[in-house]
Amino acid sequence: MHAAPRRHPVRFLPALIATATLLSACGTSGAAGSSKADEPTTKVTVTPAAGSKSVKLGSAISIRADGGKLTSVEVKDDQGTKVDGRLSAGGAAWASDGKVRPKTTYTVKTRAKSTGGKESAATSVFTTEAADKVNKLTNTPGGGQTVGTGMPVSILFDNPVAKDRQAGIEKALTVTTTPHVEGAWGWVKDYSGKDRIDWRPKDYWPSGTKVSVKGALAGIDSGDNGGWFARDYNFGFRIGADHKAVIDVPSHTLTMYENGKKVDSVVGSAGSPQDPTRGGVHTVRSKNAAETMDSSTIGHGNEWMLDSKWVTHLTASGTFLHSAPWNNKLGVANTSHGCFGMSTGDAKKVYDFLTIGSTVEVNGTSNPNKTDVGNGLEVWQESWQQWQQRSALK
Repeated sequence: MHAAPRRHPVRFLPALIATATLLSACGTSGAAGSSKADEPTTKVTVTPAAGSKSVKLGSAISIRADGGKLTSVEVKDDQGTKVDGRLSAGGAAWASDGKVRPKTTYTVKTRAKSTGGKESAATSVFTTEAADKVNKLTNTPGGGQTVGTGMPVSILFDNPVAKDRQAGIEKALTVTTTPHVEGAWGWVKDYSGKDRIDWRPKDYWPSGTKVSVKGALAGIDSGDNGGWFARDYNFGFRIGADHKAVIDVPSHTLTMYENGKKVDSVVGSAGSPQDPTRGGVHTVRSKNAAETMDSSTIGHGNEWMLDSKWVTHLTASGTFLHSAPWNNKLGVANTSHGCFGMSTGDAKKVYDFLTIGSTVEVNGTSNPNKTDVGNGLEVWQESWQQWQQRSALK
């Protein structure tokens, strides 16, 4: 005898089916409303493109966000140096402040948020092409120096700078001072024949001024014969005590002033009528405790070779303040070949008093010629109006 088959109640099935349908409906509703799993992320476009191996020099780095906004951007070169840039209002785009450098690998890291709130992150890497020629510069004064109240900012380029590139380079250079001091850049042909750009204040610097110079030059082309700049520059210096000297040629005297007040005076011998000392305001460009005076360097052949001490250099062509123990006319007659010679003791006084960047004013000379600005740091040979005409942005 077989057992009767067991029957299962079925009255609960409609309720179970209804419950399953309800859960499914809730899941679908969540995907459409609160879950971001299926939402599109922000499309971030980096230019130059990721993976590029020879990005053209002169390019900027730009980033665009479509369907959302950029929340953070970090760009670094292969030395770990951060690349500065600007994020647009609303975060739709980012652009670098400067251009890419030669033969450099850049890593771009971005974070973005879509219009629906979905966050995403991405990394892009590219490398720039090499430069056929690189231009470098030498800045005066050196970073961290304390200099006199007449010192200009002077930037000497290794290679030529094409005329049509000067404006772009000048725009990339900034001078910031504390307190604020008015000044301007001017293009100069250095005594060496190289291109140079100087920044001079309208008037002499106030003592204690702090000066910061930045050159966002990386990735800028200086012309076919000059090449590309491979890096940015950043240096600063400070203006020290107000020390100046005034030479009165007819009376054979040099007077030293501190903050406009006379502190000492010495006698000497300026240039003879045949070789009169250069007039106007000169800037002390360098100093040397001992030096050999070689006549051939100023166009006098092999007339003399004399050892001198406490040499203060004014012009690149050889206008100096120095000891002249061989001269028996000190304080009596002007017999030098353009320098101002003194006793060894007095030359040291002057040497110690004047700093690099101090000014030396020469009055009463018979030399009618104005010294060229590039013949040393001769920015004070011109009026403020004349100087401003040297700017490529005038």
